[in-house]
Order: sequence, then structure tokens, then C-alpha cells
Amino acid sequence: MSTQVSIPGYQAGTWVIDAARSEIAFLARALGFWKTRGTFADVEGTVVLKEDPLDSSVSAVIQSASLNTGMPNRDRDLKRAGYLDAERYPTITFTSTGVRADGDGFLVDGDLTVLAATEKVTLALSPKGFETGADGTSVATFSASTQISNKALGVTKGSAFINDTTAISLEIVAVRKG
Repeated sequence: MSTQVSIPGYQAGTWVIDAARSEIAFLARALGFWKTRGTFADVEGTVVLKEDPLDSSVSAVIQSASLNTGMPNRDRDLKRAGYLDAERYPTITFTSTGVRADGDGFLVDGDLTVLAATEKVTLALSPKGFETGADGTSVATFSASTQISNKALGVTKGSAFINDTTAISLEIVAVRKG
């Protein structure tokens, strides 16, 4: 590794995101104090870890309709036009464009596409560990976070009272492919 970041147990290779054990969560605020929290259950993606972590990449696809806030009426509203418009735009995608060292972690730059808009975003990423399970399967875990602009991505409904920024947090579990 050419980076100074130490990652115990680091394993280069191709990893597949395990949706059942991963969490893609968001937090939006309205009027500065009211919070809407939710998750997306249906995610798939690939993490390609190179010998030099700075040469690594990630791509992911989230199904918009898998949004869950725990409130069915709110979920229906957020899946409609003006918010995620899940029927017209069924997927949210992220494709990394670069990785940089940042203290004990990394910054992963990439393109996030929501609705028909693509925005440059940076994920603050922290590798949590690499382990081999009892069944011999290699597992990698990562935490990441970012903030996105709702308006820049075309989410306009309710913009008079919903803050423009939505916080995104990811807890990713990936299984080594092959």
C-alpha cells in the first residue's frame, strides 16, 4: 500500500455488497427541528479494492421504491413526483471517480444520480474490518457518510419548509467474490 493509512486485515479483491446486512440511511430536516429518517433496503453494488487502496473503486445501485421511513403514508409521498418519483426513476446510482486518504480514513469522490440529475459527492469512508467467517467467507465492513443538496438533485416538493440538505449514512457489509 502506498498510503499511510493502516487497514488491519486489508484484502485486495472484488467484493459484493450484502444488502441484507448493509444499511443505507438518510436524515432530512424540516423547519430546522422536525426530522424524517429512513432507509433503502434494496441495494446492490461492487467494491473493487486494489493493492493500493487509493486505486480502489465502488459502484452501487439503490432501488428508489425500497425507501422505508416506518410510516407507509409518508413512504408513498416520498416515492411520488417531486420527491424520488420512483415510478419514473426507479434507481439511484453511485459510481466512484477517485479515492483520497484522509487521516485514518478515506474520501471517496463520485457521481450520485437521483432522478435525472447527477451531482458530484464525496463520501467520508472508514474501513471497519476484514474478517473470515466460520463458513470461510471473507467479509469487509465500511462506514461512510455524506450530505446532499435536495434541490441540486431535483427534489423540489416541500422545499419551502424542508431543509435543502439531506444527510446520508452507510453501513456496508461486503462479501468477497470468488
